[in-house]
Amino acid sequence: MSTFRNATVLITGGASGIGQLMGAMAIERGCKRLILWDVRQQALDDVVKEFSVRLKEVHGYLVDVAQPEQIRGIAARTIAECGPVDILFNNAGIVVGKYFHEHTHEEITRTMTINAEGPMHVTRAFLPSMLERNSGHIISIASAAGMVGNPRMSVYASSKWAAIGWSDSLRLEMEKLGRNVKVTCVTPYYINTGMFDGVKSSLFIPINNAEKAVRRIMNGVERNALHIRMPLIVYTLQLFKGILPTRWFDLIVGRWLKVYNTMDEFTGRK
Repeated sequence: MSTFRNATVLITGGASGIGQLMGAMAIERGCKRLILWDVRQQALDDVVKEFSVRLKEVHGYLVDVAQPEQIRGIAARTIAECGPVDILFNNAGIVVGKYFHEHTHEEITRTMTINAEGPMHVTRAFLPSMLERNSGHIISIASAAGMVGNPRMSVYASSKWAAIGWSDSLRLEMEKLGRNVKVTCVTPYYINTGMFDGVKSSLFIPINNAEKAVRRIMNGVERNALHIRMPLIVYTLQLFKGILPTRWFDLIVGRWLKVYNTMDEFTGRK
């Protein structure tokens, strides 16, 4: 039986991109209740209306995951109105796409707050009820950028490194405590959702198709995968980074595979 069947699923950043696709697939796989958090009211209303045709219980909440107090308040309201969450997707994220010295202090803070701290605060709000029921699954959408540095991604990469370290540590804590709360970390290469418009990649490392990527994520959640990486070459990154001298790694990944040039024409979602 599908992990999603009869489950209450919450997705942050659920009104667009892979968040919206994950919501659609959660319904497809039999969830009983879908909760979407997003920072854009109109987009949220549109998606809730669209999904409500297929599922009776679809709920949308306006939330800025850069605001811990707002997270705590809306989380309490969500639990009161919808009950405990079974599957939590920490999906909300932003990217600026500038060289580090071009970032404003506000852009640095907001990127780190949304991408690194946001998943912690959201999970902290819902984890107690999971521990009480000794059941739940927490999925964090990080990035392959959290394993390899890249020009014009210094702050974004830093935020995703933090997200990966936190997710792995949380998983180990749940296992050490003997609790049945699963933790999955997703580290994809670029996904063609619009968030990374303008990115160019070599034929050796294809940009992920959004629908295929989300299907892999959902399949991974159903089998309780600890890590979900895509495409397959991403699984080799840590190995080669560990065994190769830094300049060799830069030569192979940066110059030959042209990863260090992928952000040269980045425009991002308008």
